[in-house]
Amino acid sequence: MQEPGSGRPSAPGTALPMPAVTSEAAWRLARDDLLRKEKAATHALDELAAQRRRLPMVAVRGDYVFGGRSGSTTLLDLFDGRRQLIVYHFMYAPGARKPCRGCSRRMDDMGRLEHLHARQTTLVAVARADYARLAAAWASKGWTVPVYSSGASTFNQDMGVTDADGDEDFGFSVFFRDDAGQAYRSYFTSGRGVEPAGFRALLDLTPYGRQETWEDSPPGWPQSPTHGWSSARDE
Repeated sequence: MQEPGSGRPSAPGTALPMPAVTSEAAWRLARDDLLRKEKAATHALDELAAQRRRLPMVAVRGDYVFGGRSGSTTLLDLFDGRRQLIVYHFMYAPGARKPCRGCSRRMDDMGRLEHLHARQTTLVAVARADYARLAAAWASKGWTVPVYSSGASTFNQDMGVTDADGDEDFGFSVFFRDDAGQAYRSYFTSGRGVEPAGFRALLDLTPYGRQETWEDSPPGWPQSPTHGWSSARDE
């Protein structure tokens, strides 16, 4: 017998911690009760996403410059021609010996980006370490999310993820670009708010959402039938 998650045998005479065992009928009753609560939680999350799509935005005024694979680039360039931009604020300060472990796990969570791109949404990571160190870390971990250095600007400070003492926080910032090329910040979340990382959960953070007809979105929002849109990954 092994301790759960440890790979080590349980101590002799120690009962294995595990859920109670019951009859099939009792299990179905308990499962149905839990399912009702799960459905209620899903509907509550849908309502929050609908409110997020109606959250007012604030114009981004800073003329920020980022270091990337092709040299210096701007915030508008990070959109890569798309309407929406999700930035993961990655904790990796210029003087840090190694990247933040939690942020590293968050990059491990990220899946294929094509599904975001199909919804006019770009995802990037931004950290204050110089780009050469970031590129080395990305190469060693095999991460595919594009990464940029904000160390030459006040981007982190203005976004509220680096304080005056240089202490850092992590999080997602969401930006929207209008036809005139003005960028706006529409949303920010940190803490456990960054845990959902699938492309649907990431789209839920944006002003346009998943862009499916079942969503409660303002009039004029781009929408298509559920599963009626495709990406480069779809067969």
